[in-house]
Amino acid sequence: MGVIKRQSIKGTIVNYVGAAIGMFTTFFILTKYLSPEVIGLTRTLIDAGILLAGLAQIGTNSSILRFYPYFKDAENKDNGFFFWTLIIPIIGFSIYILVFLIFKNYLSNFFFEQSELFVNYFYIIIPLGFFILYQTVFETNSIVLHRIVVPIFVREVGIRLMILLSYFLYAYHYLSITGLVIAICCTYGIAAIINLIYLFYLGRISLKPNFKHITKPLRRNFFFYTLFLMGSALTLTVMPSLATFFVAAKLGLAFAGIYTIARYIVAFIEIPYRSLGSISNPHLSQSLKDNDLKATNGLVKKISLHQFLIGSAIFFVVWTNIDLIFQIIPNGKDYLSGKWVVFILGLFTLMNTSLTVGGVVLNYSRYYYYSLIFTFILVTGGITLNALCIPAFGINGAALATISSYTIYYILLLSLVNWKVKVNSFSLEQLKALTIILFLFVLDYLWKQSVTIFIMQYVKPTLGVSFVEALLRTIVLGGIGFLSVYYWHISEEVDVLIKKYILK
Repeated sequence: MGVIKRQSIKGTIVNYVGAAIGMFTTFFILTKYLSPEVIGLTRTLIDAGILLAGLAQIGTNSSILRFYPYFKDAENKDNGFFFWTLIIPIIGFSIYILVFLIFKNYLSNFFFEQSELFVNYFYIIIPLGFFILYQTVFETNSIVLHRIVVPIFVREVGIRLMILLSYFLYAYHYLSITGLVIAICCTYGIAAIINLIYLFYLGRISLKPNFKHITKPLRRNFFFYTLFLMGSALTLTVMPSLATFFVAAKLGLAFAGIYTIARYIVAFIEIPYRSLGSISNPHLSQSLKDNDLKATNGLVKKISLHQFLIGSAIFFVVWTNIDLIFQIIPNGKDYLSGKWVVFILGLFTLMNTSLTVGGVVLNYSRYYYYSLIFTFILVTGGITLNALCIPAFGINGAALATISSYTIYYILLLSLVNWKVKVNSFSLEQLKALTIILFLFVLDYLWKQSVTIFIMQYVKPTLGVSFVEALLRTIVLGGIGFLSVYYWHISEEVDVLIKKYILK
C-alpha cells in the first residue's frame, strides 16, 4: 500500500484543489451569472461528449489497465503498447460518429420539445467527444505508469480553470453562448495535448509496435476482452449522463441546470476515489494476473473501507448543512428544488464509490464477460426507471431511478464476484464505520433540536450566525467521529497517519 498511499494522497490533494475551484465556479459564478438553462446546456453538451468518448473507447481504458502488465518488459518499455491505445479508439470513434449521424433526427426529436437550444449545438458534440476521448486515453496511459498526479492536475485543475475563464468571458459579454460552447470544447483539446506531452516526457512509451510481442493467444484474449468491455463502456458512460438527458428532454434545460448544481454538490463525495481508484487499479490488475487472491482481497477491502470512511464523512458534512449551502450560493432559491436530489444522489455516490471496486475486480478477472450481462441489466433498468420516475416524481425521480438501478446492479454483481472470484469487499470495519456515521446523524438531529434552537433564541438568525453555528456543530461532531474511528481501530492506515501527523 506504500505507493498507493503516497500517490493517492498526492492525487487527493490535487483533486481537492480542483474541487475548490469547481466549488467557486459552481456556487459563485454559475449560479450568479448563468441562467439555469445555460448551465443545463453546457452540462448536457459535456455529458454528451463524455458519452460519445466512452462509447468510442470500446473498452480501451479497461484494456490498457488489464493488459499493460503483459507488454511491459524488464526495462519498463511498453513494446509499442501505446501505439495500439491510439489506433483502437479512433476505430470506435469512427463507428459511433456514423451511428450518431444516422440517428441524429431521432435524437433531435427526443430533445426538441423541451430543449431546443441543445439541439442547435448538436454537431459540437463530435469534436468535444474526440478531445475527451484522447484526454482520457492519455490519462489512463499515465496511470499504468503509476504517474497520476499530473494527469489528475490537468483534469481537475487545468480544465476547471480554463472553463472558469470561459464562464467569466461569457458573464462579461466577451463570449456569446456559441463562443462559450466552442471555448469549452477547446478546453478539452488543450487538456489532451498536455497529457500527450507529459507521456512523451516520461519516456516510457513507444509509437513503434512490436508485432513479435503480440502472440496469437494474447491477441485473441485482448480482442475478446475488448469486445465484451464495449458493453461495460455503457455502464461507465451512459448511466452517469442518462438522468441529465432524460431531465433535459422531459423537463427542460432549466431543470437540467438545477440537477447539475445538485450533482456538483454531491461530487465532493467521489473526489477521494478518483485518485485512490486510479493508482490502485493497476495493482489490482497485477494481483489478479498473478492469481494472488489474498492480496486482491486485502486490497479490495482496504479500498472499499477507506472510500466509505472518507465518503460518508463528506456526505455527513454536506447533508447536515444543505440548507446553509443553498443560502450561501447566489440565487440559491432557484435551485432549492434540487435539495432532495442532493440527498438521494449523495447516498448513491457513497454506495457507488465504495462498491465500484467489485466491478473493477470482475473486469480484470477471467470472468469479465459477465460484465456484459450486468451492463444490460443496469442500462435497461436505468432507462426504464427514468422513463417511469421522472413523470411521476419530477427531478427527484431522476435521482431515485439512478440509485434504484445501481442497487439492483451491485447486489447481482457483488454476489457473482464473491461466488466466482472469491473476492469480497465487505468487512467488519465497514460495519463499524456505518455505525459511527449513523450515530453522528443522531447527534446532529439532537444538536439542532437543542443547541441550535437555544442559540437562535438569543441572537438574530442571520446568515453569519447560521454559518458560525454550522461550523461549530461540524467541528464538534466531526471531532467525535474522528476520535471514534481512531479509538475503534477501524483503519490501520488512518491510525498511522493520526499518530504520525496529528498526535505527534
